[in-house]
Amino acid sequence: MTVEELIKIIGNVGFPIAVALYLLVVFGNKLDKLSASVDNLARFIEQLHAK
Repeated sequence: MTVEELIKIIGNVGFPIAVALYLLVVFGNKLDKLSASVDNLARFIEQLHAK
């Protein structure tokens, strides 16, 4: 996201909504990575338990 796009969004929808959208994008990516890590951990624990 470029600065120009960010300024345009703030001008169109307002600062609080622009910040909320930014946080959703940033934390959404991090939540996806966290979810994948938890899935990998669950599979690893299942493999340990199966032995």
